[in-house]
Amino acid sequence: MIDFLLAPIDPDRAHQVGAYVSWHGRLMVLAWGALFPLGILIARFWKITPKQDWPRELDNQVWWRAHLRLQYAGGAAMLAGLVLILLTETGDSTHAYLGWVVTGFAGLQFLAGWFRGSKGGPTDTSVRGDHFDMTPRRLAFEHFHKFAGYGLLGLAAWGVTSGMWKANAPIWMWLGLAGWWAALITAFIILQRQGRAVDTYQAIWGPDPSLPGNRRRPIGFGVTRREAPRTPAE
Repeated sequence: MIDFLLAPIDPDRAHQVGAYVSWHGRLMVLAWGALFPLGILIARFWKITPKQDWPRELDNQVWWRAHLRLQYAGGAAMLAGLVLILLTETGDSTHAYLGWVVTGFAGLQFLAGWFRGSKGGPTDTSVRGDHFDMTPRRLAFEHFHKFAGYGLLGLAAWGVTSGMWKANAPIWMWLGLAGWWAALITAFIILQRQGRAVDTYQAIWGPDPSLPGNRRRPIGFGVTRREAPRTPAE
């Protein structure tokens, strides 16, 4: 069994890569196989935590801090992996082209986040803000950030697996990554069915229908809004 797991996926090719290429692969798998997907999962399903007394308790930033840290950690791993591969080879393979596309769009994601505009609302120093008012700037950011983010995960999965194939990675790596991704997909399905994908605006400022963001449809697929729980008197 051990010999089987250590064997390369293609028995007709050797698994021989240099240290830079090896660490490039590890860092990219860490970034796109673990850190970025976890950051997206938390941002989607933990805007309202299970024990949070919503809507009495609003703007729980557990999800925001976790999302930010995981995305920055993923970005650092991605950049380190990029530097390592540039020190070794440039190449013109499908894997290389995919890598540049994914890295470029990831950079745009960070830029979009930095220029997404102000927050505003009762929890900020000023009520007026791009997010609270859902200005065109904020709307453009949310559409790009959400839809491009999920699209990037698909491209990145293709890029990671094409890189593993190019390096003729051993079978245990394929099985380990497949198991991890299966666990993430299973968690996504379960949490989605539980209705945990709550609209960001409502999670931060509550369900009041008069608020600017609550007068618009939620942005993103499968995103829901909650009604305020009724009191016994109601």
